[in-house]
Amino acid sequence: MNKRMGAESLAGFGGGMVSQESQKSLTTAEDLCRKRRPEEAVPYLLKAMKDPNNLDADIQFCFLQPNLGMSMQVLEAAEQKGVGIIQTRPYMRVLQTMVRIAFEKGDYNKSANTMIEMLRLCPGDNMGQRSWHGSVLLQAGRHKEALSFAQAWLQPETRRTGAPPPRGGCAFDAPSPDPIPQAEYQSMSEYCDAELLYTGALAAFKIWGPEGLLARQYLRLGTKSNPTILMRILGKVTRPHSLNNMPRSLNGTEEAHDYCWLTQNLWEEPDRRHVLKFCSREACGRREQRVAEFKRCSACKQVSYCSLECQETDWKAHKPDCKAHQERKAFSRAMMF
Repeated sequence: MNKRMGAESLAGFGGGMVSQESQKSLTTAEDLCRKRRPEEAVPYLLKAMKDPNNLDADIQFCFLQPNLGMSMQVLEAAEQKGVGIIQTRPYMRVLQTMVRIAFEKGDYNKSANTMIEMLRLCPGDNMGQRSWHGSVLLQAGRHKEALSFAQAWLQPETRRTGAPPPRGGCAFDAPSPDPIPQAEYQSMSEYCDAELLYTGALAAFKIWGPEGLLARQYLRLGTKSNPTILMRILGKVTRPHSLNNMPRSLNGTEEAHDYCWLTQNLWEEPDRRHVLKFCSREACGRREQRVAEFKRCSACKQVSYCSLECQETDWKAHKPDCKAHQERKAFSRAMMF
């Protein structure tokens, strides 16, 4: 969103709320930063920041801070100043910058919650937060919310009309585990935002494991929409160290670059939850802390127990299945000769 080229170029920064003197100082500072002369830009930024309505000066100043903690302090102060002008684009740009700084700090919940506030204020998402939000929710371990968000924006009516879902997708209804119907799958294969599809695939896998069809459907659709993302992950291309600031096309390589910057580590780390077994004695409920920690039944090898006590207690319930499994194996061996 270029302040010098868009609607703000006609009305002035912040919709005309910023004084001309402050606006001129900010423009000079931004030009110096583009020329990689940030030290010279600081006095102009300090002058621009004297106007409390010039939140963009605070944003620019935060990027000149020596660490992310100080950057966040600058933004939090700007957020407080912006409460009185909450409907303006500069305020939304403050929140958008907070999203990024919090993400880079590893404070994924703050990043996600800031986006939720942005989508509450603007459900139509004119700041393009939906390409980030699912990824940040996944980084925060909020898998059900991530899937609910993706499904809200991928629902047929939203894709057909462009009308945003309630609260910009942040109503967070319980996500549906149902596979995508064939007719809808065909419609989605024509065009969808790849970031939402990959979010749906990873979130569904994290919630229900590899057995469900839904995760595979989302992954196939995501691969068709933007194969570069999966190619980077499978090719073990180094995770990007920063965002791609080049002009972009829908589902293009630049968006693939940014998605991998946000999420690639989650696709690369093994999810051991689905190989960590629960104790097979129904009343126990204990789970392995490491792979193959529990001992399997030596006869059928189909159940595992956390202790000899649990195995002995469960034997009466397990015995019929154990015997039947051994008989099936014996029959299969006999049929091989």
